[in-house]
Amino acid sequence: MARPQLETAAADLRTASDATNGDASDRLTELADQLDDLATRESGPDHGRLARIQSALADLGDEVGEAAGDAIDDANDAINAYRETIEGGV
Repeated sequence: MARPQLETAAADLRTASDATNGDASDRLTELADQLDDLATRESGPDHGRLARIQSALADLGDEVGEAAGDAIDDANDAINAYRETIEGGV
């Protein structure tokens, strides 16, 4: 089952990765890959897994420029939209 919000978040993180370099770029790409995987798995991720990803994004937000930061914010919005659809809410 595809989860379009997580696919969107992954695409946003790839945009952020393209807008920065070094370790931050590598980490953003890794997180995008994780979200792509979670978007297509048979069972969806739980709140804890998504919260860990969002925590990593918050840490990265301090290391990147404005363009990458905006894309990270967009990814967080998409993750939050998905989290609202799973049991337990946000």
